[in-house]
Amino acid sequence: MSDPRYQIDVSVTTRYLAAQSQPEQNRYAFSYTVTIVNNGELPAQLLSRHWIITDGDGRVQEVRGAGVIGQQPHIDPGASHTYSSGTVMATQVGTMQGSYQMLAEDGKRFDATIAPFRLAVPGALH
Repeated sequence: MSDPRYQIDVSVTTRYLAAQSQPEQNRYAFSYTVTIVNNGELPAQLLSRHWIITDGDGRVQEVRGAGVIGQQPHIDPGASHTYSSGTVMATQVGTMQGSYQMLAEDGKRFDATIAPFRLAVPGALH
């Protein structure tokens, strides 16, 4: 059972970037827009991120770093933070998942899970 004080919900939308992709060189670019909603009872700050990116051939890349796009946003209860970023893969289809490491106002650190989501070139999935 999760503690209602620490409830961060993450949703993601993705887009294939044809203009930035080079399929003949196995280079597929995607953007993703993440919305982080604080449904908990305490303000929380996003300290760092951990992404697990898996391409269609099963190659896994892990990315860890401070904040998101150079920011460590404070998110009040009921508020949200949205940002966009991107990634490049060697296959037409892949997945991303991970977590944000959060710090609640009361000093407790906790993880906000990012459920797996798919990156796919339109028409690549039959």
